[in-house]
Amino acid sequence: MGKLTLILGGARSGKSTFAEKMAAEDGGKVVYIATAEAKDDEMVTRIKKHQAERPLSWQTLEIPTHISDHLAQKPIIADVVLLDCLTLLVTNVLMAVNPDLDKLDEVGSETAVSAEISALITTIQQSNAHWLIVSNEVGLGLVPPYPIGRIYRDTLGRANQKLAQAADHVYFLVAGLPLVVKG
Repeated sequence: MGKLTLILGGARSGKSTFAEKMAAEDGGKVVYIATAEAKDDEMVTRIKKHQAERPLSWQTLEIPTHISDHLAQKPIIADVVLLDCLTLLVTNVLMAVNPDLDKLDEVGSETAVSAEISALITTIQQSNAHWLIVSNEVGLGLVPPYPIGRIYRDTLGRANQKLAQAADHVYFLVAGLPLVVKG
C-alpha cells in the first residue's frame, strides 16, 4: 500500500523545494509528475527552470489531467512519486470542463475534480511508492472577484481536504519552514 504525503502552502512558500528535498532523501527511483502546461512564454520559462533544477536521474512525466488513467496504461516503477502540483491539475480539469468562461458548470467542475482526486487516491493506495503531492492553500486570502476564481478556490479546497484525509502526513509550508499538520 502506497504512502501519501501532502505538502501545502501559499505561493513561494517553499513547497516544491521541500518536496524535492524529501524525495531526494527518501532515496531510490524518483518519478516526477509535472501537471503544468506550457501555454505561454512565462510558463515555458518556468517549466525549463524547474526541469534544470531536478536531478537528471529523476524520470519526468508530463501529465496535465487523468493521471490515474495514464498510469494504468503506462505503469511506473518508483520508490517515490512527486506530483507537482495539484493546483495546476485542478486548473487543467476546470478549464477542460469550462472552455467558455461565460458559461460555467460549477457542478460539473466539482464532479470532474472529485473523480480525478478519487482515482488518484486509489492509484496511490494500490502502489508501493511514497507519493509526495504539492498543492497550494488558496483559502487564506480574499474571496476571488470572479465566478471561475470562486469555483476554483472552493474546488481546490475540497480536493486538498480529500487528499489530507487520505494522507499519512501533511505539511504546511510557511516562509520555507514546514509545519507538521498530520502524522
